[in-house]
Amino acid sequence: MTTPPNAFRVQKVAAPLRQTVTENIRNAISTGHFEAGSHLPERELCEVLGVSRTLVREALRQLETEGWITVIPHRGPFVTKVTREQAEGIYKVRIELEGLACELFATNATDAQCDALKEAFAAFRDLPPSTDRLAQLQAKNRFYECLLDGAQNETLNACMTLLDSRVMLLRATSLQAPGRAEDSVRELADLVDKLIARNAPAARKAAQDHIRMAGKTALSMMDEEVA
Repeated sequence: MTTPPNAFRVQKVAAPLRQTVTENIRNAISTGHFEAGSHLPERELCEVLGVSRTLVREALRQLETEGWITVIPHRGPFVTKVTREQAEGIYKVRIELEGLACELFATNATDAQCDALKEAFAAFRDLPPSTDRLAQLQAKNRFYECLLDGAQNETLNACMTLLDSRVMLLRATSLQAPGRAEDSVRELADLVDKLIARNAPAARKAAQDHIRMAGKTALSMMDEEVA
């Protein structure tokens, strides 16, 4: 289900407004509302978000730092486009990092962190088929937040954060493939069972298999777009 444009309109609440604007643009990119390679005119962003141009400019500077957008001199900001070669490299790194994260989680996670992971997985698993893409991504991101929290390794968390923008764009691509969301649920269910059983080697392998399948799907969709 496509996320409606008004889903990105900023709610002016107590949280720092710039942070909210940045997050809403990030969500609009990750769900494909603003497609990879597309121009991001400030006027359009102001209309979509319902905020001032100053706030939009501040948010764009932050997103450029994070790698979500690329600013081209004399042309302005564009949504960063991940090439197939870059995607292959990202998945190779993800296989190792997330495999390690699961191995560490199985070894280090507290009972409370295991419960949080199970709860996050259940929330993702139980999403109805009509759920829009933003809600799907947020649920899966919550699962990974719990996974990294239980891994208890600050350096690993920092490395994953550096990849975050590219991973989010590729995750959105793979989840668009017919049947991929259902496959992802089955793969994560197997992974969670191994994590909770604290079987570190099996958890690492299950995580790596999951990323391989997600990578295969995303790369296949990228090839279809080029063909």
